[in-house]
Amino acid sequence: MRVLVQRVRGAAVTVDGATVGRIDAADQGLVALVGITHGDFAADAAAMAAKLWRLRILTGERSAADTGAPILVVSQFTLYADTAKGRRPSWAAAAPGPVAEPLVEAFAAALRGLGGTVETGRFGAHMRVELVNDGPVTLLLES
Repeated sequence: MRVLVQRVRGAAVTVDGATVGRIDAADQGLVALVGITHGDFAADAAAMAAKLWRLRILTGERSAADTGAPILVVSQFTLYADTAKGRRPSWAAAAPGPVAEPLVEAFAAALRGLGGTVETGRFGAHMRVELVNDGPVTLLLES
């Protein structure tokens, strides 16, 4: 499992012109782009959610757990692109939708279970993601 995390001042996801997820951070929030690979399980989703929740990347070395920062979770199978050969990426390492979707949902649910305010994109949709990166701060978490 890979989670690309960005510290933001705000973010939104739209699908077909309709906003499906939005965070407006009075201070700071997080955008989590989540990629699932073969062999990932619900336990991986829970562990990654706990890591993100407590990751001290907000101002003053605080975490979302400390501040209640909102989190926008967006599925992102392209985090498992293989670009080693040629000009066309391979998506073979990305788990198929029926495997990935429940795990992305489990990740978001685990964050909510920890007390997070969580918004999401729409799995499998062509999404427009807008965000204002703060710092910029961007980190890649891997299970």
